[in-house]
Amino acid sequence: METCRNVILIRFGELFLKGRNRHVFEKKLLDNIKQKLNKFDCSVSKIGNRYLVSDYEQSIEKILISKIKNIFGIHSLSNAVMLDSDINVITEYFNTIKLTNKTFRVSVNRADKRFPKNSTEFSAYLGGIILKNNRIKVDLHNPEINIFVDIRENGKSFVYYNTINCLNGMPVGTSGKGLLLLSGGIDSPVAGFLTAKRGMEISAIHFHSYPYTSELAKEKVIKLANIISEYTGKIKMYICNFKEVQEAIHKYCNEEYMITIMRRIMMRIAEKLSIKLGSQAI
Repeated sequence: METCRNVILIRFGELFLKGRNRHVFEKKLLDNIKQKLNKFDCSVSKIGNRYLVSDYEQSIEKILISKIKNIFGIHSLSNAVMLDSDINVITEYFNTIKLTNKTFRVSVNRADKRFPKNSTEFSAYLGGIILKNNRIKVDLHNPEINIFVDIRENGKSFVYYNTINCLNGMPVGTSGKGLLLLSGGIDSPVAGFLTAKRGMEISAIHFHSYPYTSELAKEKVIKLANIISEYTGKIKMYICNFKEVQEAIHKYCNEEYMITIMRRIMMRIAEKLSIKLGSQAI
């Protein structure tokens, strides 16, 4: 069937709440998807309120899905079949469906109101085709398989069987820039993850005091930055040699206040770097 193509259908969530500047958020999300998949041979486009990944080899579909799932701003996705929004074309495709399940339902979403049948009528019509070709029963409340048909405004329809929930949030790069004080613990990478989830572009600084702290500690922090960059996008990582500052604090400062003073100087350094980078938050 020439009009039939395997695609990945992507839906966004919170972006629906935006007003006149919604197009800015939608474009940023499209750019982020393209950036995430730029190493793969595929096409990324926007159709109405959906994004579409197409023109890829079927063998890499699972890899593409694993990458897309980590992009903030995406509500859910489905691996789907794209068809022309034509009753004959969709009928022909449904005649090829063979099911081994015991129960099913067909759920139609008719975003394109020009389509000649409404959602309820078309669901019943397609369900009749499945019943004719398979030994199976209809269950509208708790089916073993739900066949979704999404009829979009651009003249294309999508048939899929599952919905994969994603991370939601806002597209990274829509809420300014922030500098993350990244240590080897759990708190700072989680803070970076959650801040990026609200749309902030993240850079990171780590204070390193070799030989008082080991090279392994620095490598651990770099590894953490690489892990969260799978979600936040590429992170600019700055390593600050804190050895001389730490020695001066030990030499001249009251031992009771050393930790507080160290943290205060770290914040001063982070503030100067933030100004240089154009960050609005630490």
